[in-house]
Amino acid sequence: MASALPWYALFTPLLASAIIVLFTQRARALSALISVLAVIVSFACACFVFARAEIKAAQIPWIDFPGMLRVPIGFTLDQLSKTMLVLVTGVGGLIHIYSLGYMRDDAGKSRYFAALSFFMFSMLGIVLANNFVMLFVFWELVGLSSYLLIGHWFERDTAADAAKKAFITNRIGDFGFMLGILMVWGATGSVLFDDIVPQLWRVTSNPTFLTITVLLIFCGAVGKSAQFPLHVWLPDAMEGPTPISALIHAATMVAAGVYMLVRVGFLVQASPDALRVIAWIGTITAVMAALIATQQDDIKRILAYSTLSQLGYMIMAIGLASSEAAMFHLFTHAFFKALLFLGAGAVIVALHHEQNIWRMGGQGRNLFLTFVAFGAGTLALIGCPPFSGFFSKDAILALAYDRSGAIFIVALFTAFLTAFYMTRLLVVVFFGKPRTPVAQTSSEAPTTMLVPLFVLALLALIGGFNFFAGRFLIVPHKRETAVLVPALALAAMLAGLTAATCLYRARTAERLWIEPLRRKLYIDEFYDWFINVTQEVLARVAAFIDRWIIDVGVVRGASGTTWGFGALLRLMQVGNLQAYAFIFGLGIIWVIYFAIFR
Repeated sequence: MASALPWYALFTPLLASAIIVLFTQRARALSALISVLAVIVSFACACFVFARAEIKAAQIPWIDFPGMLRVPIGFTLDQLSKTMLVLVTGVGGLIHIYSLGYMRDDAGKSRYFAALSFFMFSMLGIVLANNFVMLFVFWELVGLSSYLLIGHWFERDTAADAAKKAFITNRIGDFGFMLGILMVWGATGSVLFDDIVPQLWRVTSNPTFLTITVLLIFCGAVGKSAQFPLHVWLPDAMEGPTPISALIHAATMVAAGVYMLVRVGFLVQASPDALRVIAWIGTITAVMAALIATQQDDIKRILAYSTLSQLGYMIMAIGLASSEAAMFHLFTHAFFKALLFLGAGAVIVALHHEQNIWRMGGQGRNLFLTFVAFGAGTLALIGCPPFSGFFSKDAILALAYDRSGAIFIVALFTAFLTAFYMTRLLVVVFFGKPRTPVAQTSSEAPTTMLVPLFVLALLALIGGFNFFAGRFLIVPHKRETAVLVPALALAAMLAGLTAATCLYRARTAERLWIEPLRRKLYIDEFYDWFINVTQEVLARVAAFIDRWIIDVGVVRGASGTTWGFGALLRLMQVGNLQAYAFIFGLGIIWVIYFAIFR
């Protein structure tokens, strides 16, 4: 029998968003309450759905062209989607509760919670979709809602620019994603996942076609999960409120690309060539972002580049043909990365929205509870046992050790860099002496902000153990050939931790200045140059076409022809009766000639 619970889980946030927009815009507290209650209802429905081994949901016919295209509004309710359903609503619910404290005095609070609920609706649609078209529709809605949330403080030019940058950059990847979907539909005649699998041979029979199709679909993940070279939008997305940074970076928007690749793994893993490209894109992103993070001074940007790096690990695992390892790291990353961003938000609020780590210091005493929670997230991220990140990152490193020595070396170096930049952040922010008057008088965040921190800290601690993670997903088995991997990973972590501690302990300014890394390897500058050059060329081409083809050739040509024809007619309308009689006579002669000699 079909259940309505998945429908309730999906549409409750949409209903909350509509109510806020239409009826409670002026009642900020009520708007926040409606949004929080909606996500709690979705989480409860998700838990019930997860608890039921066999569950189905009715489909609604949507598009139906017999023999050409059939697109229902329907759900995929397997272990993967049910796990993501719980993860998205659970972490999203904690971020909603945290937002009650963080956004309590914001003038746009109602607008914020309306967009937040709409974002949850969009993300849950991606999780539940059972076909490419429905997936793509919700994929674009996530892009729209993230645009609204990143640009929440749109009166700031930086926030407005960041929102546009995120939106436009994602459209580049989504264009490739759309082409890939069209190629799958053209080859198999269907967009439903269950219908594509039996017809997959039509795609795999041509290896070149298969590789192009998979890489085009991968473009969607490159944009949404911010992989090189479309990674540039994610660090700038920090211009939005900190809870939004946590939401985007944890289990929702950027995780959508990884989830999508796992969902269509039947297609992705059929192409060895595409898998190699995917693995190396993830590897390059992981090490590049980790290098840049070592030189950032903004606490949120350090965590943003950390997210890029960890997403690179997940994409690397998919490229190495292990969806299990990718999802395991996505699962643990959701907890400790949400924890780190929310912890950073608590520090930022305590320091009156100061984000430069060199204007902090000594916060371990003033913000002890925040320090404990943030420290737990840091230990999970750098892979310190027994925290969750140790288990999931170890699974990816072991995978790389087995399948690609070059990727393993780069991944291990990235683990060293992760420990280095996170220890740098922890030492500079929480140890030493306060560096500003505000840092000396800071105090703990409200309870509504601290409770989610400690819930996430607990999950960051136990999230990697089999007794917990094994209930939600398939935990990768340890490989016999990778017995050295845990030892090497721990050595890399300890080396990074020790190096950062020695280098930044009791320091009041950056000691290691590497300009290319501080300038993000000049990638943003290259894009600016490329866009300016491209626009200049396009402008000159457009000007030439407008002036010489449209203006001279079409507009002036048409007007000149009309003017000439009018001038010829004017010669016949001179106002002279003798001329008219002459022309009349010529006409008669012509008629007679035509009648005789036709």
